[in-house]
Amino acid sequence: MRLDEFLTRVRDRGEFHGDDEAEQVATAVLWVIASRIPPEEAAGLARELPAPLDDALRMERGRPETFGRAEFLRRVAQQTGARPRTAEWDAGAVLSTLAEAVPREHVDRLLGSLPADCADLFGGPASTGPRAERRPETGHRDRGDTHDGP
Repeated sequence: MRLDEFLTRVRDRGEFHGDDEAEQVATAVLWVIASRIPPEEAAGLARELPAPLDDALRMERGRPETFGRAEFLRRVAQQTGARPRTAEWDAGAVLSTLAEAVPREHVDRLLGSLPADCADLFGGPASTGPRAERRPETGHRDRGDTHDGP
């Protein structure tokens, strides 16, 4: 998949303002993934993605870290400046696009390396219905917003 196609899908799914925001979020999610999976797996996945997205997976981070869904989303939120609920939406936009962009064997390996409760972020029947309910509470984008209300 070409970069423009990837970013368009992420932008539309994540309801981002433009491709720059979609690329920033995609890079952040991929960066967090790279800290969770073995370097050789990250390199294989990077080969399937267009530049410059592949760079987020190529950074040498040593041994993969072990952390669950909550920490995964906390790290995405930290990288993007979003709240955890928005980070869940962001990760879903990126991971569901990733699942379409790379060969199934890479997706399967990635699913095996990530916490089992992250599988719904890749799209499919389990996440189709609740997706609208997971939309950030304050509407469109809430980066840097520190209050919980509209």
